[in-house]
Amino acid sequence: MNPQNESIIQDLVWSIRRLVRAVYLDSQKISKRYGLTGPQSAVVRNLYNNGPMSSADLSRNLFVTPSNITGIIDRLEKKQLVERIKKKGDRRVALITLTNSGNELSKTLPDPIMKKFIAELADLEPEHVQLLAMAMNQILNLIDAEMIKGEPLELSSEPVAIEQEETFH
Repeated sequence: MNPQNESIIQDLVWSIRRLVRAVYLDSQKISKRYGLTGPQSAVVRNLYNNGPMSSADLSRNLFVTPSNITGIIDRLEKKQLVERIKKKGDRRVALITLTNSGNELSKTLPDPIMKKFIAELADLEPEHVQLLAMAMNQILNLIDAEMIKGEPLELSSEPVAIEQEETFH
């Protein structure tokens, strides 16, 4: 390793760890206070912002697999926060909708850390944002991270891509 790079690389790795930890702690805060995992709170937020939708649409919006979204919805249904309602005209499709309890809970959920991140990025000069984007893409390429396939994230208050829900509860 180039000795000049060693300190910079250590700082970069430390920064990535801090970022991962911040996202984790944000998820833990919601879990502890509201009894929801990060993915569960993202589903509740998405339904609150966009209204009833199919599990396939939720899966696409939140970048999780269809089988994973089914498990998340099942757990939210057990908590009586969402319900499945058969779609008129096509009884094979169920629309996922918030219950009254889910609707009330969604009004109290804090903004996800990603919303703050997007707001802070929006205040930077475009050239700086472009440099950050290029650097992040290079980091992802260095670790051969699988890119999430889907539409680019919009600058909105809607939930963004989320981690897969842990299944060892």
